Parts: sequence; C-alpha cells; structure tokens
Amino acid sequence: MSKDSKDNARDEAAPAASATVHGDRRFGVEHGAIHKPIHTSVQYGFDRVEDLIGVFQGTLKNSFNYARQGTPTTAALEAKITQLEQGLGTLCFSTGMAALSAVFLTLLRAGDHMVSSAFVFGNTNSLFGTLQDLGVAVSKVDACSVENVRAALRPNTRMVFVETIANPGTQIPDLDAIGALCRERGLLYVVDNTITSPALFRPKRVGAGLVVNSLTKTIAGHGAALGGAVTDTGEFNWQDYPNISPSYRKSDARQWGLMQIRKKGLRDMGASLSPEQAHRISLGAETLALRVAQTSATALSLARHLQAHEAIAAVHYPMLESHPQHAMAKRLFKAGSWLLGFELRDSARMPAVLNRLQLPIKATGLGDNRTLIIPVAPTIFWEAGPAVRAEMGIADGLVRVSVGLEAADELIEDFDQALR
Repeated sequence: MSKDSKDNARDEAAPAASATVHGDRRFGVEHGAIHKPIHTSVQYGFDRVEDLIGVFQGTLKNSFNYARQGTPTTAALEAKITQLEQGLGTLCFSTGMAALSAVFLTLLRAGDHMVSSAFVFGNTNSLFGTLQDLGVAVSKVDACSVENVRAALRPNTRMVFVETIANPGTQIPDLDAIGALCRERGLLYVVDNTITSPALFRPKRVGAGLVVNSLTKTIAGHGAALGGAVTDTGEFNWQDYPNISPSYRKSDARQWGLMQIRKKGLRDMGASLSPEQAHRISLGAETLALRVAQTSATALSLARHLQAHEAIAAVHYPMLESHPQHAMAKRLFKAGSWLLGFELRDSARMPAVLNRLQLPIKATGLGDNRTLIIPVAPTIFWEAGPAVRAEMGIADGLVRVSVGLEAADELIEDFDQALR
C-alpha cells in the first residue's frame, strides 16, 4: 500500500474510531459528564415568547419544543451519525423501517416512480407494496448492472434506492455507476448502508443524496435498542426536487430535504426515537470500528471454511473471490461485514444441522454481538412467496448468518461438529 493510500485509509477510519469515542464531548456535555445524559422531558420552555415562535418558524436553531421532533439526547446521536457519514445532518427514528418509511412517504407522491434494487430486505420489499397501493410506481431491477437501472427510468422517476450489501443474498449493486447515472439525470440516490455501516463504506463517496442506517444493527451492535437514521450527505440539489413543499423552501436549500422529512416523518407520523434508546445506541456506536473489524475478519474465515466443506453447496460473502461482485467489494469496502449466507448440498438436513449448532443463536435480527442464524425461505421471506424469493435469488435452502464477536476458531469448530 502506498503512503497516499495509507493516509487515505487513516482519514477514512478516523470518524469511526477516535472521533466517535469522543463524539459527545465535542459539543459540550453538562457538568463535565463523559456521555451525553438522557433528557426525558417532552416539553421545552423559553424565557421569551419570541424564541418559542422562532422554534416553530425555524428561525431559532438548535432548540427544542416537543420531544416528538427531537431531544438533546437524540440530537447528540444525530450529530454522531452525521460525523460518521460525513454528512450535512441526520434525523433519528424509532426503527430503521420508520426511517425508510419517512423517506419514501414524505418525498414521493402519487404518480411518481422509483427504481429499486430487487435484492432488498424483506420488510422493505413489503413497504414497496404499500407505496404502490398509494399510487407510487416501483420498478425492481437487478441493480448489479447499472444498465438495468437505466432501462427502468421513466420521465416521472424521482428516486433510485439500493442496499450496499443485500440481505440475505449479499448481492452488491453497481454503486458508483448508479451514482453517476443519478447525477446525470438529477435523481435522488438513496442508499441503505445498514450492512456495511459508515465504518466500512460511506455512500456519499458514490454520490448518494440520502443514506439510511438501521441503528439497531451494526451501529449499536448490542441488540438492546431499536433505531434508524436518515443522513443528508449534501450531494443532492434539493432546489431541483419538485416534491418539496413551498413551506419548507424558505430556509437554506441544503436543509429542505431533512426539514420535510422531519416535519412529515417525525412531527406528523410520530416515528420518534426515545431518549433512552438513543443513549443506548450512542454507547454502542463507540465500539463500532472495533466490532466491525473483528466480525468482518471472523465472517471471512468462516466463509472460506464453509466454502471448502464437502457438505456445503454454496457460500455467499463479498470478500470471497467467487462472489460475483468481489472486485467491487474490494474496491469500495474496507471489509466484507458480518453477513454471510450458505446452502447445504442436502437441504433436507438443514433443520438437524442448525439444531446441533451450540454457539449461534437461532433468531432473527442482524448485526448483534452474538452470532445469529436463521433459515431464510421459511421465516423472514415466507410471506413474500416463492415467486418473489426466486426473483430475489433466495434459494429454499439458504441459511443466513450474522457473525458476532465469538472467536473464529470456536465458531468454525462448532459448524464442523454440526455438519459432521
């Protein structure tokens, strides 16, 4: 690695390590506390009525009036996520799905069209059905090729949506080429960064205008708090977006998108993150860089071991040379993250094999400090049906593994005894 490359790697890593650990203290913490305290107050008062008016009209910044739209505790977490994603600003929500819903439902209108990767989280795919019921057309394409995205565009297309690494099949869209296409056409590019997290990749690098993270997973890590976030990277020109309400076009144009999402997604829809959950997520984020480095290394070791095992038919992991998008993953991501999938040669053995595993917990969920494992087709994608599963490349025997912080050799030994 050249000196310039090493310097760039250090610059990329800094916000995910030292700066994140000291994030609360950067903006001042009451009474010298190391962590931002939990502010549970719902109402916030003012000495002057002019200031109260200013909060409602958006002229008084960095103030609070009602906790549904934010608290000092959620604001501290938002600042931390903004720093991690190197964005202009962030809004936090009660869950990752609330964050996604806020983006789609506040920025799209009946008659609009969006293009999405066909390889998305099952609940996101379900949300697309709701959008279509409300009059928003959704085209789902194999986004691993930018040409499929280009071919799906229409005159009324407003947005392109992808996940950095698809859950559970690990497909990777043509991230930078799609970003260039969106810039060329003036389209809002929305990227779900949950699997990689800003510790491994920043979608701003490929031109994403909005970045979504399910804070429940990689960023929190401990599986003890639900949360989601939307970050504006500053890469999209909101002045050209037709769906911004006139009432939100009065302030700095760079803030129009987040302002509308805040007012519609938090104030009107009420998908607010509680201060207690925000505090837990913020504490988990302090160890983000260390956790992601270890879980990525363990996942790669496990993936390579399973790939060589005679009982395994296929392993899906971006850092395996056999992965279709391996070259892109190596170019864009610092590591492959904690998500992998595998298929047994004899799928009828799957229940017995999973039941013999001692360390992985048979549970839904992702990005936990503990390894989680689940058969995909009969659980999280059961409702989607066989046709949708086939479209998304989900085999009936696919098993999803979310690798945790256990020692790699102990996990491998456990899989060996279960497969024996």
